[in-house]
Amino acid sequence: MKIERSYPDTRMRRIRKSSALREMLAETTLSKADLIQPIFIKEDLKGREAIKSMPGINRLGLDILNDEIKKIIDLGIKSVAVFPVINEEKKDEIGSQATIENNFICEAISAIKKNYPDLVVIADVALDPYTDHGHDGLLNETGDVDNDLTLPALREQALVLAKAGTDIIAPSDMMDGRIKIIRDALEQNDFINTLILAYSAKFSSKFYGPFKDAVESAKFFGNKTKDTYQMPVQNINEALHEVALDIQEGADIVMVKPGMPYLDVIKAVKDEFKVPTFAYQVSGEYSMLKNAVETGLLSDDVIKESLLSFKRAGADCILTYFASEIAKDLS
Repeated sequence: MKIERSYPDTRMRRIRKSSALREMLAETTLSKADLIQPIFIKEDLKGREAIKSMPGINRLGLDILNDEIKKIIDLGIKSVAVFPVINEEKKDEIGSQATIENNFICEAISAIKKNYPDLVVIADVALDPYTDHGHDGLLNETGDVDNDLTLPALREQALVLAKAGTDIIAPSDMMDGRIKIIRDALEQNDFINTLILAYSAKFSSKFYGPFKDAVESAKFFGNKTKDTYQMPVQNINEALHEVALDIQEGADIVMVKPGMPYLDVIKAVKDEFKVPTFAYQVSGEYSMLKNAVETGLLSDDVIKESLLSFKRAGADCILTYFASEIAKDLS
């Protein structure tokens, strides 16, 4: 018996009928080249040390760094972002270790670039891993971060990182004017091909908690906030203003941080400026998803789904602690 059908000519489900068709017609794709693996490197550590607040993520000692980097490269990942965990006794009020040539993280970067010259190495410019108060800059007499006093330190930190072989300098401090002073310093010292990835829209978010644990700064920072220099979470026009300024000052790439709660900002930045735009799926986002997957609350498919949302919003690359895990899946 023939069924009489009356239906519009367009049936959207036709293009979803098979996995092959769904893949062929996918508007957004995720590749290994989109992924940047953050790594924590700890001074005087032997082997690896688990980060309790970030399941599956470890601090690494220099003795195993080469092998860990090889594993990342073998997965097809093109870039790592390195974060130092320095000895507590070396932290001081002015973060002096940050500007010492051949300091711990510079030693690690030099070793990575010597063994894996094609790997793109990203390093943060900010003083918080080096200060005994946990802030990103130098403090004034009232305890707030002094913008202009901090700029020379950031300039020197950027230079020692560039000398160590860093491919992309990433100022994450949110000081006004720091992109220009760093760009000028790089140009004047013949680092004309060193890129600047500006953390332009970095919000004063509560999603950073596990990161502070990872770099062992939480115990120093306590209940303080970074509200006077990181962006208010309510504002998007302010984020666009920040991005515009950083581009004018010489940034090659801009960053939105955190990620999933700020997909609207990623899209707005990409639509407005059409420059290379990175996003950071931060530690709180990682731990939230990881714990949900490990407890069976969510399927591990949510990890890839979350990363596709970054790409759909306009991110060109994503810093994510899931990079190695997803790279295996993409294989």
